[in-house]
This record gives sequence, C-alpha cells and structure tokens, in this order.
Amino acid sequence: QKQFDTVIHILIILYSNAPVIQLRLAGEKRKHYEGRVEVFYNGEWGTVCDDDFSIYAAQVVCRELGFMDAESWSPSAKYGKGEGRIWLDNLHCTGGEKSLAQCESNGFGVSDCKHSEDVGVACTQKRIPGFQFIRNQANNDESLTVQVEDVRIRATYSHRRRIPITDGFLEVKDGGKWRQICNEDWTEKNSRVICGMYGFPGEKRVNMRPYKLLAKRRKKNYWGFSVNCTGNEADLSDCKLGREIELKGNHTCEKGMPVVVSCVPGRAFAPSVSAGFSKAYRVEQPLVRLRGGAMIGEGRVEVLKNGEWGTVCDDNWDIRAATVVCRELGFGSAKEALTGARLGQGIGPVHMNEVQCSGFEKSLTECYFNREALGCSHEEDAAVRCHVPAMGFNKRVRLSGGRNPYEGRVEVLGERNGSLVWGTVCSDSWGTMEAMVVCRQLGLGFASHAFQETYYWQGDASADAIVMSGVRCSGTELTLDQCLHHGRHVDCPKGGGRFAAGVSCTQAAPDLVLDAQVVEQTTYLEDRPMYILKCAQEEHCLSSSADNADPSSYRRLLRFSSQIHNNGQTDFRPRAAHHSWIWHECHRHYHSMEVFTHYDLLSLNGTKVAEGHKASFCLEDTHCNEGIQKKYECANFGAQGISVGCSDTYRHDIDCQWIDITDLKPGDYLFQVVINPNFEVAESDYTNNIMKCRSRYDGHRMWTYNCRIGETITLLGS
Repeated sequence: QKQFDTVIHILIILYSNAPVIQLRLAGEKRKHYEGRVEVFYNGEWGTVCDDDFSIYAAQVVCRELGFMDAESWSPSAKYGKGEGRIWLDNLHCTGGEKSLAQCESNGFGVSDCKHSEDVGVACTQKRIPGFQFIRNQANNDESLTVQVEDVRIRATYSHRRRIPITDGFLEVKDGGKWRQICNEDWTEKNSRVICGMYGFPGEKRVNMRPYKLLAKRRKKNYWGFSVNCTGNEADLSDCKLGREIELKGNHTCEKGMPVVVSCVPGRAFAPSVSAGFSKAYRVEQPLVRLRGGAMIGEGRVEVLKNGEWGTVCDDNWDIRAATVVCRELGFGSAKEALTGARLGQGIGPVHMNEVQCSGFEKSLTECYFNREALGCSHEEDAAVRCHVPAMGFNKRVRLSGGRNPYEGRVEVLGERNGSLVWGTVCSDSWGTMEAMVVCRQLGLGFASHAFQETYYWQGDASADAIVMSGVRCSGTELTLDQCLHHGRHVDCPKGGGRFAAGVSCTQAAPDLVLDAQVVEQTTYLEDRPMYILKCAQEEHCLSSSADNADPSSYRRLLRFSSQIHNNGQTDFRPRAAHHSWIWHECHRHYHSMEVFTHYDLLSLNGTKVAEGHKASFCLEDTHCNEGIQKKYECANFGAQGISVGCSDTYRHDIDCQWIDITDLKPGDYLFQVVINPNFEVAESDYTNNIMKCRSRYDGHRMWTYNCRIGETITLLGS
C-alpha cells in the first residue's frame, strides 16, 4: 500500500509539473474536427511526430480540444507539412491523461523527425458538454482559432415559430453556458460565416431597433473574446480568435450590444414565395448543378459549358471552392469537399481542373481554373456536401415497425378533425420515386425498395388510419407533402392497415448510364424474313403490323448495340427475387426484369412512330474496368445484376436488339433509348437514363447522329 501511495504521489507531482501547452488542428483539405496536431509551447507553435503515436494519444488530443473522442489518426503529414519546431516525438499515452504534455515522450523539442512525419487526428464531431476551453499564453497568438462548444442563432419570441430561423441574437456555448458576443468589433464577414454554417448563402442588414429594446431588458452574459473572420471560412471554428473583452458585469460592452445575425435563405428554403422573394430570385439557366447525392445539398459537381454538362477534376479541390458551389446553389457553406468520385462518376467531358477560389466568387465559373484536364478521369470527379437550413422536415414523417431505422411503414403528420395526428399513406401508385422523397426527407439516403404491403411490419396501432392518398412525386421534392396528393379528401379503396405504404432506405445506390457513342457507331438497317422472327414476335419485339404479315415477307429493323455502365456506388440488382424470374425458351435463359429498357423512334414533336422495345433482359457483367472482378452472369441460372465499374453489353446482332421500322415513312426523327423506364430499381440519378439521337431516313438508309445523354437532349432541336 505504501509503495502504491508513493507511485500515486510521484504521478501527481509529475502531472502537476507538466508544462502548460495549447493545442490546435491545422492543415489542408480538412474539416474543423480534424487536422495536423500543433502544439503551442515556449512561445511558439510546433508539430508532433508520428513515431509511436497511437489512438490513445489521439484521444488525449481530441479531449484536450473539447471533443468527446478520437475517430482515427494519420501518419506521414496527411494534412500537409507543418512549420517550425517538432515539439514532441515518441509519445506514449494511456488515453487517460488530461493533456498531451502529461504523456511520456523524449521531452519537448527532442526529436529526430522531419515535417513529412507530422501526425494528424480526426475527432468525433460531438463536443464535451460544459467543456471550458483553457486559454493561456497562446491567447496573444494571432493564429489561434475560435473554440467553443456550440453556436446558435436565438430567435426572438415572435420569430421562434418561423422555419427556417434566419434572424436572432448570436450565442456561443462555452463552459456549459450560452453567452452573447459583444458587437463592438463584429463585421459583416463574421455574419457571412455564421449564415453559411446555418445553411444560408448570404447575410443581410437588420433593423436593430427591436433588438436594442430587447437587449436592454435582458440579462446579458458576454463571452470574453471578439471574433475575426475573413468571410470565406466554412465554419466559425476556422475563424481567428479576436481580442480579449474585459468582462465588467453590467458595464461589459458599454459601447455596443449583443451581436444580431440576419441571413438570406436560398430559394428552396424561403419561408414564403412572396412578391419580394420572386423579385430577389431571377430564374436563370444554372451553370452549376449537383448530381448523385443522397441528401439535400450534396452531390457530384457538374458544370455547363458550350451547351454540355461536364464534371470538375479534384486536383486542388478544397473547402473554399466547395463553399462557392454551395452558396451559388442557395445552400450555406460547405461541410465537406469530396474527392475521388466519392458520390459517383459523371459522364461527358471534364470541364475544370485545378480550381482555385478566393471564396467570394458568385459562381464556380468565376474561379481560376486550368482548362486542360490532362490526366483527369471521372474517377477524380469532385463533389460537395453543403450546410442546409434546419427545416424540421424529418419531424413530419417517420418509419415504424421495421427491423432497423432504415425501413418501415411510412407514417406522416396529417390533419384530422382540425388537429395534427400521425397516420399512414395509401399505397395506390406508391413507387420508387415516392420512396426516394421519404428517404431524403428523413436524411436516410436513397430508396432501396418501395412497398405496397406492410402487414409484416407492426406499426403504431394509433397511426393505422390513412391520412394521405394519391401521392405522386417527380423525385426532386424535399418533402412528401410537396408531391401531388389528394389533400384533405383522402381516397384509398384498398384501405390502410396491411396495404399502407412502406420503404427501405440505403446510403448508396447504383447509377446506370448508356454509352451514347456505342449506339451511334453501331446503328444500321437489316431486312429480315418473318419466318426467322418467330421468337422475337412471341416477345413482342415487332410492331403490331407483324401479326398479320405474310411469313415470307421481310421486316425492316433498325439494329444497334447498347452498352449500359454502372457508374454508381453499389451494384444494380433486379427487384424480382430469383424464384420469380421468367424463363424464355427462345433465348434459353431467365429474364430478371420484364421492363428494363424502351427503344422508340419519335417524330420531332415527340410522338411515337415506331417501337420495338427489348423489354425484358438478363442482366450480367459483360465487361469490367481494370481490377474489378465479374460477379454476375446469366448462364446456369446465375445471379443477375451489373456490378459497380462494369457494363452489360447487348450486341446489335442478338434478338430484339432493334426497332421495327417496316411501316416508317422517310423523314427526320428522334431515336430514344430509356433505361429502367418504370424506375423499378432505385438509382442515384435518373436524369442520365435517357438517350436521344437525331435520325434521318430516306426509305433506304438511316443516318443516326448527335446522340446525347440526359438533359442535353434539349439542344437537339437546333
């Protein structure tokens, strides 16, 4: 016992003698809760070497900075090389130390490392409740950033019911208490950063009179510092700590008052589309868009140039450039700048490379960039995740009875007898598009399946009654009640209960894209005798006039190859289970999807003039990118699907890979291919599922040209 007490006593002396240090996270391409570990000691900032560093040391760093825990640590200067001294090397922590200075090491400044070995950590985003940030000799250092537990815009009582909250007193939580900031040194640039954090693209001036009256009546509890933001930071924690404010009770901030922030919401989140708002937002052709994201305000960045959408290469892609994109699209600042096609690969050209933004540009197209995208492929497509306003969308819908939080019967807040109650949704016409909106509204990602029967999920019995029916969504809505529906007059012949609508959601989805070039290069005409088209006729691959055709007659077929690539983040799998696949005697294999594509020829005004849809398909990996193993094949009742990075090719010479144009008159037409036309399987992007080409037929030959994917088809009329 005496020995144990002596050891404890020595440890207490050691701990109490540990030098006082200050920590910060710094570096490139990082979020505010991760970065290179930097230590302020003996009047200067330095780094920590990665030798012997461990997750226990990372935990000490994160807790010393006010985060609950550490997620991971990174060696070899992941966040860039630091400067100055390497203060600590060969660190050995148990994880229980209160400061990194208490861990065993070689001693301060004793190191044989280079800055290429600077260590970095990633902390959990959650802050320690009531954490008091100890600010010591580093306070005078200009590069110290703002560290607080939390930030909020506190609306006045009359504005509290407004959604979203755009105006109010700014408060920071430090040491477990909410405190106001003195506005003596406050700038519009500071407000711009706060608005960005809260999902708003900009700030505006505010009428201070009502706030001054309120501030006089309220008891104030000021924070002891001012804030210095440049205006292009993505978060308050990236701003520099300003001068120390002398706290003198009621006499604190005598020349000023608490900071008030007023933000301008993006069009999608505006409280009401009044005359003022419609004037403020001119509807223009956007030059930038997001694709392939599961949540509101995230996606692969795509840019319109010379009438064609293309992607952005991730070389030098950073939080500043991402923030310009987010603000341009009516969101706040960027939460993350994503690289390496994290939100799926795009198609078409790579329009921008090595983008450099100041952070104040109105559009990404105003930033400096290298027009040469040499060496850039779609594997390097840049993406963003933006801050979006707290709209409370997820509080108006819930999933009930599922085996996990990602599935269940859909229950919504609906009006009955003048009050809001939870109820179910009629499953008539319920499909993937409706399920997509529910999953997005709940922040659960993409839809995996839409269910028209949910008897196997025991929902809340008090919510059995149908409160919403006739739901039809386009897939772009932010909430289910923005979709077309019957309103107060519910009409559901099936009734609720076992027939209530349900969904399952997933974080990743496939994304099928047709290779337009392959179609254009392989199109030709063939005259084929009826007597060898029996199989095709059985599968409805010929036009209706073939039913009465002479067996010795010929059909004129527009043949082509189609190569369908999966650019998404997960495999494309048929919805139908193995046992329900249909055996096709003619082709001697099972078809897992009865309607997978539509092949049509349209007049220039969009009327169908011929069709020959190769409706049902057997899905398999015909060709895969380098390093990817084939998973799916049709032979021997094998598993069917299209793997990520693989394509399914239907050659021009197989049955039904055509459009029957026997009855077509000479003229100009649109040739159209639509993949997954009934949205039977959920995808991250349906806009690239359609391809249109211009076609000219002179009665003998067919020219096919200008094949385009997605929304670029609007250019075809020229």
